[in-house]
Amino acid sequence: MKEGPDIAQIGALIGDPARANMLTALMSGQALTATELAGAAGITLQTASSHLAKLEAGGFVAQRKQGRHRYFTLADAGVGRLIESLMGFAADRGHLRHRAGPKEPALRKARICYDHLAGDFGVRMLDSLVAGGAIDAADDRLVLTAAGEERLAAFGIDAGQLKRSSRRPLCRSCLDWSERRAHLAGTLGKALLDGFIERGWARRSAESRAIAFSQQGERQFLALFPLAEAA
Repeated sequence: MKEGPDIAQIGALIGDPARANMLTALMSGQALTATELAGAAGITLQTASSHLAKLEAGGFVAQRKQGRHRYFTLADAGVGRLIESLMGFAADRGHLRHRAGPKEPALRKARICYDHLAGDFGVRMLDSLVAGGAIDAADDRLVLTAAGEERLAAFGIDAGQLKRSSRRPLCRSCLDWSERRAHLAGTLGKALLDGFIERGWARRSAESRAIAFSQQGERQFLALFPLAEAA
């Protein structure tokens, strides 16, 4: 194809295993150094620097300097959506990398997807908000309702302020790679995850993208986002 978007270039950038591992590591939403990303990819620092330069030129990552250190993040939420969608596509086609151990169940239960909650808990949260009339999911678009704004206000989230403070969509559907269904992204998804952490219901794992809920936090979460019992 000689005209239009160059998906071959995008595919080539993501398709390298080392670069794919670095992008996946950055899905934690945290800023990481080149040394940390080299460790995540299993390559040398020199090789990682070369890969990061290509990813930055391709619009996948951004860097910022703090003192003598340089930190890398995903360039924006669009990159996060792309990586999560590709993970979902790979899982749906059976292209999986199984690593035995306790991390996999924890990741499937609740994990961070760039800056919002994913996994079983992320899908449950969106399902509950839609079933309760807080979010209208008609035509595959997520729209916060007036009832939803009141529900969020009771949780301490000002939806109007979120709309005014960011150009990002308030609500966005994001395909969950482990559940094969949608979870809630956008500034609202981020605000809810931030709220869970600020209240002490959950914390980020230092070793993976898993979000660990305390026993009390899990009870609070399940009560806040109930699901109707199947008939």
